Amino acid sequence: MRAVVQDRYGTSEVLRPAEVPRPTIADHELLLRVRAAGLDRGTEHLMTGKPYAVRLAVGLRAPRNPVPGRDLAGTVVAVGAAVTRFAVGDDVYGTASVSFAEYAAAREDKLARKPANLSFAQAAVVPVSGGTALQALLDVGGLQAGQSVLVLGASGGVGSYAVQIAKAFGAEVTGVCSAAKVDLVAALGADHVIDYTREDFAEGPARYDLILDIGGGASLRRLRRALQPRGTAVLVGAENAGNLTGMGRQLRGALVSPLLHQRFVLLVAKERATHLERLTDLIEAGRITPSIDRTFALEDAAAAMRLLESGQVRGKVAITV
Repeated sequence: MRAVVQDRYGTSEVLRPAEVPRPTIADHELLLRVRAAGLDRGTEHLMTGKPYAVRLAVGLRAPRNPVPGRDLAGTVVAVGAAVTRFAVGDDVYGTASVSFAEYAAAREDKLARKPANLSFAQAAVVPVSGGTALQALLDVGGLQAGQSVLVLGASGGVGSYAVQIAKAFGAEVTGVCSAAKVDLVAALGADHVIDYTREDFAEGPARYDLILDIGGGASLRRLRRALQPRGTAVLVGAENAGNLTGMGRQLRGALVSPLLHQRFVLLVAKERATHLERLTDLIEAGRITPSIDRTFALEDAAAAMRLLESGQVRGKVAITV
């Protein structure tokens, strides 16, 4: 089958088209004909092998699995003996150990039926980013209607879903992004948009019940200044936060949180069918719409990753197969 592979860690230049064997499936897995795949920052970290801690799980010197990608949407072409929720011909979306390929093996408990109102490309960019936003807001952040929510990194993959989910559950939402993406965040439904190149969210008078820090650039002190006295900050990610673990700030937040009235929580997102089904309900009700910046062919996966690396993506990037 056609696929994109990498035989070493590095930037997008390590990605190349190749022919690889079609995967086999275990009893609880399905074989999918991949129609589209999504990009996310986690896939980039696995590609680069940074922070270095990720190599303990995926290979010290080179990735054990040469085909990257996690998000996907496709059609079931075979089912394992223990699969009960899906049949051949079903259109599904979710996560797999690989997705930059014509076929992928995926576990039944990481898939859901594709939302009826989405294309394959739209569905493929939902699972990781949408699931992360859902868990950060509802499961970890405890979002309630009427609360004020600040989303740092509102124009990115997770942020674009977080703005929409928070609005869907009745919050007043402020998004923080660069000047070039203010229009996007406003179109997603944010009540207020802060251009971080002109205004510091921590210096204004507003105080928030819940902060989602996706960009990872704000210090704990600045987050505390912007929080309500008993507010919650969910630390979702941290780009450019060191090559060893990339989680120093998150760990510090978790350590100081028991000493404060304010709460700092480190999010460890999970990939489950139940999260996808909750997202499907919101999508089919018209409360969430994936925001796709650009779509690339499978052979152009390296170009898609370069766009993600550049930091210029507005929302999500999809790869069609």
